[in-house]
Amino acid sequence: MDHTQPYSNDYIQGILKSVKTIAMVGASPDKTKFSYGVLRVLHETGYDMIPVNPRPDVKEIRGLKVYSMLNVIDRPVDMVEVFRRPEDLMGIAEDAIAIGARVLWGQIGVVDHKAARLAEDAGLKVVMNRCPKIELFRPFWQPKLNLSI
Repeated sequence: MDHTQPYSNDYIQGILKSVKTIAMVGASPDKTKFSYGVLRVLHETGYDMIPVNPRPDVKEIRGLKVYSMLNVIDRPVDMVEVFRRPEDLMGIAEDAIAIGARVLWGQIGVVDHKAARLAEDAGLKVVMNRCPKIELFRPFWQPKLNLSI
């Protein structure tokens, strides 16, 4: 897939309708961080959220048990959402493949085409540079750019 082109609504919505369990790599307990807000909305929407944060002092976020890395999660993961630097995406893609995830999703600003190719070659669907929180509401929110002021 050419990730420099816009994703179709069917592709994005198909992913969001099919996944149930999402591991969020880079989840933060800080309520002012974007990752916290995305985790909150996805959790409140009904997704089984699994926060992943390597800091030993972070034991839970929003009452959810925090895991230090993907390979220690004790249940199947449908989607791995990445709130990390783009250069971290390759290692996370390898881990997502190893745990049997079906989707690798890079948050806004998280793009690595080699990592995407690796994941796709392993059978995962890939989204990069998008936010699932925004995409959840996109079908209901359409900008009206043709309105006069």
